[in-house]
Amino acid sequence: MTEQLKNDERALEVIEQAKEAVISAIAETMDLYGVTHSAGRLYGTMYIEGEMTLDQMKDRLGMTKPSMSTAVKKLQSNAMVQRTWKKGSRREYFTAERDFFKSFIAFYCEKWKREVEMNLVAIDKAAKGLESVMNNDQVSRGIRDYAGNLHEQIIDSKKYYKWLSRLIDLIESGEIFQFLPIEDDAR
Repeated sequence: MTEQLKNDERALEVIEQAKEAVISAIAETMDLYGVTHSAGRLYGTMYIEGEMTLDQMKDRLGMTKPSMSTAVKKLQSNAMVQRTWKKGSRREYFTAERDFFKSFIAFYCEKWKREVEMNLVAIDKAAKGLESVMNNDQVSRGIRDYAGNLHEQIIDSKKYYKWLSRLIDLIESGEIFQFLPIEDDAR
């Protein structure tokens, strides 16, 4: 074996180790997105390798086609994978979103919007019930005061949800990057 061939083989090993390190790290952190470790490995592999069909994914990762399909659907619902088409081919191709900012914005803003909506509806409903207790002269003073304190506490929490709504708007509009710019050189 020539020295060049040995050097190339060592270089390819280093490249494979680097790819595996990134794929493994992505897979380990995907629980933040509600994604299983295997779906995280799939995303990491697609991020590194590029566009793939379900069969290519299955072969590369050794997963069953149904579990592969489930993982792809979850990643699509999180805006982390998109379906693509190639002209002249009937096969479905999938590609990982490589813009982490875009993935972050799509995923977290959707979750935060859900949090804001659910909690503001609950707060308004709870506040009405507490107000009915607070304004009921048929109820003892201590219980009315207790309802009043609780009412004040939950109404005060609206500040957080209004702030979170503004944060969502800043992130979705891209204005956040005026306050926290993306660095051009991350090295």
